[in-house]
Amino acid sequence: MAGSTLGIIYRITTWGESHGPGLGVVVDGCPAGLSLDTNDIQTYLNRRRPGQSRIATPRREADTVEILSGVFEGKTTGTPISLLIRNTSQHSGDYTEIANCYRPGHADYTFDKKYGFRDYRGGGRSSGRETIGRVAAGAIAAKVLSEFGIRLQAYTCSIGPVSIDPANFDLTAISETPTSMPDREASARAEQFLADCMSNYDSAGGVIECVIDGVPAGLGDPVFEKLDANLAKAVMSIGAVKAVEIGDGTEVSTRHGSANNDAFRIQNGHIVKTTNHAGGILGGISDGSQIILRAHVKPTPSIFSPQDTVNNSGEEVSISIKGRHDPVIVPRAVVVVESMAAITLLDALLVNAGAKMDYLKSIYRN
Repeated sequence: MAGSTLGIIYRITTWGESHGPGLGVVVDGCPAGLSLDTNDIQTYLNRRRPGQSRIATPRREADTVEILSGVFEGKTTGTPISLLIRNTSQHSGDYTEIANCYRPGHADYTFDKKYGFRDYRGGGRSSGRETIGRVAAGAIAAKVLSEFGIRLQAYTCSIGPVSIDPANFDLTAISETPTSMPDREASARAEQFLADCMSNYDSAGGVIECVIDGVPAGLGDPVFEKLDANLAKAVMSIGAVKAVEIGDGTEVSTRHGSANNDAFRIQNGHIVKTTNHAGGILGGISDGSQIILRAHVKPTPSIFSPQDTVNNSGEEVSISIKGRHDPVIVPRAVVVVESMAAITLLDALLVNAGAKMDYLKSIYRN
């Protein structure tokens, strides 16, 4: 299978299936000398772990990470870092009845058309559980970025019709609410909305916002390696994401240029912008201001209500999906969005090291 590798210098390759022995990632291009242990990675994995609230799948997994290579005496060696997370709570029998059917909203049909064979247990490679490898690699990337003062914070912006109120923004609420919303009042309303969805055997979607501070101006390229294009590709590669916005996103299509342009000025001897409609990226290159992106996540396709479909014999049938599924993907996907943004930014930072002679001279001149 092609397409399991992302990045130019900081390259990640994820592997594994939802109901196989385990999943993981191989990270190449991480600089040597970074202090790293399992706790750095486990903190991120715990944020996407299943079974932590009523609005998450009841599948119970510890998602404990093992570092197999690339770290010696607590520091990265510069060689590939291989990470393993074992599956310990597979209920593969839940999927036997749909082995020959194509679940609506899933990749079953397209997998069959492409490969002629598929792992039907939980979606196999197309399962959301594949994101474990991304999060593990993102944890390492975020730690490298923090060395340069770059910080990422993602959170739930909305679930169904319930959106956060910026006036109620509370950073601590992100980790303390089951919705990962930074607004406790909105979270309570969203939880009630999801309770109604569950009682109707249905699911919901939502929006995740990621804010990135401390990114220097000059990351990215003006044509095929635009920073915003690479961020969009990375985030859109998350299975449930159907749209990505940078800055003001789709709203810009309704404006005049005079209202949408971000004016420049001098502040403490530095060039800054008076507004940030562009979301921190101009011409595919970071402009030094806050980078803002949003991911629009579809409703969980696995619902318990009867659905019309067909089987691989061409017969029309009705199915009711069994198993353990999230009524909403958004809260557990927050850290996935954050991780994919971190992976993309670190890769851009490393690529940019060769953009100027001055940069190379600062490294190699004695």
